[in-house]
Amino acid sequence: MSGREEFAREARSERPDLARLCLLLAAELDPALDERGMDEAEMELDRLAGELPYGLRGGGRWASAMAALLGGRYGFQGVPVDYQRLDSSLLHEVLRRRRGLPILLSVVWMEVARRAGAPVYGVALPGHFVVGFGDPSEHVLADPFSGGRPLTGADAELLVVSATGAPLAPGHLEPAPPLEIVLRILNNVRAWAGARPEQCGVQLAATELSLLLPSHPARLRYERAQLLVQRGEFLRGAAELEGYAEVMGAVDEAAAERIRAEAAAARAMLN
Repeated sequence: MSGREEFAREARSERPDLARLCLLLAAELDPALDERGMDEAEMELDRLAGELPYGLRGGGRWASAMAALLGGRYGFQGVPVDYQRLDSSLLHEVLRRRRGLPILLSVVWMEVARRAGAPVYGVALPGHFVVGFGDPSEHVLADPFSGGRPLTGADAELLVVSATGAPLAPGHLEPAPPLEIVLRILNNVRAWAGARPEQCGVQLAATELSLLLPSHPARLRYERAQLLVQRGEFLRGAAELEGYAEVMGAVDEAAAERIRAEAAAARAMLN
């Protein structure tokens, strides 16, 4: 079974394994990551979980223990330059460097805490991912990017307003499902690569992985077609554009015609 086949199967399982999906994602973007490397990453998560105190109770105690272990003893945190690095979105590299984007640092926190039996969940705030502990209604939040800094409701509100200019909505604090987290990681990779034309291959890989998820934006098919054309795969790109035009034709015929024109232009590039 190829890595992509396993990724698709895991994404469609009854209880998707977040760590495994993140490592399969990383292996697609980092050819140096093999099965042994993925096993080592899983073992590191297990090892870190084994260092947490036994018998913790309550979201606040779990959050404090995690901050002391990961943020304090091991120095997991983020810095602004991490946003410019692809490896900040790759779980095995985040475990090695102890640096990463907020969402990947949060994945480390969630997977370590989960292995230790903590009631933990991800919180997909607009513009900044954090973690929660205990009953979600209690809003015991921590920011792994800041080494585990506790977040009050006012802190969360400030993060959202700073990122979006809009106020915090109640839905922003709900637990994020694993596949939503994976799609957000892939969106980050696509945005990083999209700003770097020489990383077109990385953008294409992230787009194709996103399309393997059970739920994804339909427009990703259009993005994939455009990337194929950009890479010189004119026939494949044209075929993808034509297929997407058929879908669009049911809701917006004018847009479908524009996409068909793009497909014709892509085929003409072969002449």
